[in-house]
Amino acid sequence: MHAVDTNVLVRLAVIDNQKQVDSAKRFIESGAWVSHLVLIEAVWVLDSYYSFTREQVSRFVETTTLHPNLRVQDADVVEAALAQFDTQKKLSFTDCLVLEIARKAGHTPLGTFDKALGKLSGAKAL
Repeated sequence: MHAVDTNVLVRLAVIDNQKQVDSAKRFIESGAWVSHLVLIEAVWVLDSYYSFTREQVSRFVETTTLHPNLRVQDADVVEAALAQFDTQKKLSFTDCLVLEIARKAGHTPLGTFDKALGKLSGAKAL
């Protein structure tokens, strides 16, 4: 299975360059893997450059995890992070994913200076 880089996911999300969108679709037809790092970077680009709202970010992550041709690294962890993100309005998706990765790895509590993150189960405000 192939892996995709951030710009491939971004093209599929924003459809702003049809030639690249078509290439991205062809590339993932036989299946492609999406790492946590690529997903986080794509969310950052969509938020900072394309001004995606929280709802659009949430839809993007959900669509990516459910896409029939994409396999997201530890999809269960990403889904748990998305559930946190959807209910914790003061947290970024990245914060939620970092916590869920630590939880799955058995390395909690996650120490943080982020007050909102520190209130969640599995995190500890320092």
